[in-house]
Amino acid sequence: MFTETAPPAPVATPFSRKNPFPAPLLTRRRLDGPGSEKETFHYEFSLQDSGLIYEPGDSLGVFPANATELVDEIVNLLGFSGEEVAGTSGESVSLRTALLRERTITTPSRQFVQLVAERIATARFLLEYCDTSQRAKLDAYLWGRHVVDFLVEYPELRNKLSPSEFVGTLSKLQTRLYSVASSLKRYPEQAHLLVTNVGFVSYGRARKGVCTSFLSERIEEGTRVPAFIHSAKHFRLPDDPNAPIIMIGVGTGLAPYRGYLQEREAIGATGRNWLFFGEQRRAANFYHQQELADHAASGLLSRFETAFSRDQSQKVYVQHRIREAGRDVWSWLNDGAYLYLCGDAERMAPDVDAALQAVVEEHGGMSKEAAAEFVATLRTQKRYRRDVY
Repeated sequence: MFTETAPPAPVATPFSRKNPFPAPLLTRRRLDGPGSEKETFHYEFSLQDSGLIYEPGDSLGVFPANATELVDEIVNLLGFSGEEVAGTSGESVSLRTALLRERTITTPSRQFVQLVAERIATARFLLEYCDTSQRAKLDAYLWGRHVVDFLVEYPELRNKLSPSEFVGTLSKLQTRLYSVASSLKRYPEQAHLLVTNVGFVSYGRARKGVCTSFLSERIEEGTRVPAFIHSAKHFRLPDDPNAPIIMIGVGTGLAPYRGYLQEREAIGATGRNWLFFGEQRRAANFYHQQELADHAASGLLSRFETAFSRDQSQKVYVQHRIREAGRDVWSWLNDGAYLYLCGDAERMAPDVDAALQAVVEEHGGMSKEAAAEFVATLRTQKRYRRDVY
């Protein structure tokens, strides 16, 4: 006897970078106070029904959209309507859609600069910069320049490019990665972020970070933002919950440590936690101050050092606090502490490395060379974990 069976249910494709989850924005609030020279926000996104799982130290990848007003300006300068077809990624979409969601319209690509140089006689000098051996010269010329600056400087480009030709020279709009500032054990099915807006003025124009302005200005609570989890296995908590950790972060480098502390509290980890946090001003830039004070009061934070660089005439940074507490830092390292560093790779990271080497040299009784080797060995042993950018 034949019995009809129902067909198998379709298997849902897991959410990933290639198949991002539309994460609703739950909360956005300013964290900086009066007198701040920067805008810093706390964001909370829902991961409900996404199946996305992260560990403290991982990042949330965000797909931003460009600013509508900048897209409109570029379209108008080129003499387009925006409704023209511009093929990208093998698909036919409108020029406006391509510029809004698929292409970088801020930093010019080498291909775009070369196109301008080939079409405009007065820009021919740029052909030399576009030679692959002249990358440094091109980078220096492009510093602070955006695509729109070329269109303003060379109005002859109007009606000289096809939409597909123009779009084809622009680089792909990249996702942005932000350290998750929460633990799933504390906030199930949520991912929190700590983000400072990027902003500067160059060539007489105010510039804004593509993704930071997208998050702070161009979405509202409830807006769904394409997102995914980026694993950062190099920046995870120790496998041993009893191991002590020393966390060093400046500005939004605090983000992963907020997740670390929530995780360690949730699992009842007995390892000691020491945080070094640096920013500009205590009154304006002490992010999550009450939450950190509560952690210190409860004993979750065994030690907590701050460095607010502009609160006194002589600037004080986290590397100074590390050296001041050098004897205890050395003691914690001898007790098996893991070191974590999150923040600026160009200036802060080398300064912190130098401070750590000085601590080891002074309190470990080592030569300068041996101290440098000791710190390098910590990295090799994965007891010194860095997430710098």
